[in-house]
Formats: sequence, C-alpha cells, structure tokens
Amino acid sequence: MISSPTPSSTHLYILTGASRGMGLAMAEQLLKPDNVLLCISRGVSPSLQATADAAGVRLIQWSADLTDGAAASARLAEWLATQGSDSFASASLINNAGVIPAIVPLRDANAAELGSALRVGLEAPMQLTAAFLGATRKWQGSRKVLNISSGLGRRPMASQAAYCAAKAGMDLFTRCVALEEAQETNGAKVCALAPGVIDTDMQRHLRGADEAAFPDRGNFENLMTNGQLSSPQDAARRVLAWLHRPDFGAEPMADVRDA
Repeated sequence: MISSPTPSSTHLYILTGASRGMGLAMAEQLLKPDNVLLCISRGVSPSLQATADAAGVRLIQWSADLTDGAAASARLAEWLATQGSDSFASASLINNAGVIPAIVPLRDANAAELGSALRVGLEAPMQLTAAFLGATRKWQGSRKVLNISSGLGRRPMASQAAYCAAKAGMDLFTRCVALEEAQETNGAKVCALAPGVIDTDMQRHLRGADEAAFPDRGNFENLMTNGQLSSPQDAARRVLAWLHRPDFGAEPMADVRDA
C-alpha cells in the first residue's frame, strides 16, 4: 500500500532523462517515503516502478519524446495546475536529459541530428522550466530548478559543437532565470550544475569515436584508464546533495568538483 504523507512534509521532484545512467541513479535515490517523483523519459521503467511500490513511494512515469518539448511542457503545466498550492513543502525540477549527436566536425554533421540535440538539450529544458515556474508561481513551498550542465558547456571541443552549444545555452538561460526569480517574493532558486565526469554511455561513445574526427578521444580514454570516472550512483549522490544544500542557487553556475 502506498503511504500518504501529510502535505506539509511532501516533496515533489520532476526529473527528465531518468531511464539510464545518472538520471536513473537519481530516480532510484529519490524514491523516499516523503517524496513524489515524476519522471519524464523516453520510456517507463517497470523495475523503478516495482522499487517505488515496494517502498511505498508515489512514482509517476511519463513516456515522452523531448524533441517535442512544447508537448511535454504543456502536459507538465496542466498536471501542476491540478495540484494544490500547498500540497508540497518543496518542488524541484531537474533537467537532466541530453543527446550527443554523431561525433564529427560541424561541416559533416547531419542537420536532423543537430536539431534533435539542440531541442532535447536546450529547447526542452527552457520550455519545461517555463512551465514549471509559471504553474508553481503562487505555490507556498520552496521551488528549485537544477539544470544538469557540463564542463563542455564552459570550454570548446572539436566535433562537439551541438552538445557544447546546448550546455552553454543552458548555463546562460539559467543565469537569466536567476535574475528574474530574484525579483519575485518567493522566487525559485536555480542552478546549472556540472556533475563531473561519469562512467556513462556518453563516455563510452566518446572513447569509441573516430580519432581523426575527434582529436580529444585520447583524453577520454585516459579518464577511464586512470580511474577518474565517477559511477552514476556516486555522481547522483553528489548532485542531489548539491540540490539539497541550504545555499543552493546562491551561484547560478556551479560544478560539483568545487564542493
């Protein structure tokens, strides 16, 4: 039987990209009795649902294609509008989903892949953040937006133009939103956080790239060889610890390695 915590002690988390890697690890770690977790991913996870049911946690899973961020954000706004303004002690949106297109120079890139990477990595987070902030503006609890950024949004890399551009755009829109929310009486706290280097499918993709097209491949191979990659579970713990810091959002751009 799923427990029903009192509204004043219930925390809402909305997480994108929860189907694998650090996103899945964050979802698993957020399955706690006083939490309500809404996951927006490519597909639903029966095993995650089973874990939630066993723990008595309310888990909602939406299967969504975030290349159509407008549809996902509209659905989110509609769902949030059905929740009471005092239903949650806090509400947090974690924009984690991202796509890495083919690792090639921009001159060789596929236009459709570029569009998908930018829509998932930048357009959808902006649309979901807009929906979240608009729908919860009059909520009484604290509100947070955590955008999962990357060191590649803060330094250029050959054959990574789309991914770097999406993360750089995420950093800047986060800074803009921080200025906006600072003017509100109960404004949301926002932060674009680089989670460090993690042993995920993305890292394996980078290590397997054509060295002629991706001159930094050796650097990523060295990260693996030298044991410098965090596990998804450890990275998730560090990211969620940052989210729960009392000074979250004091700086709109951060890196977990600065903790």
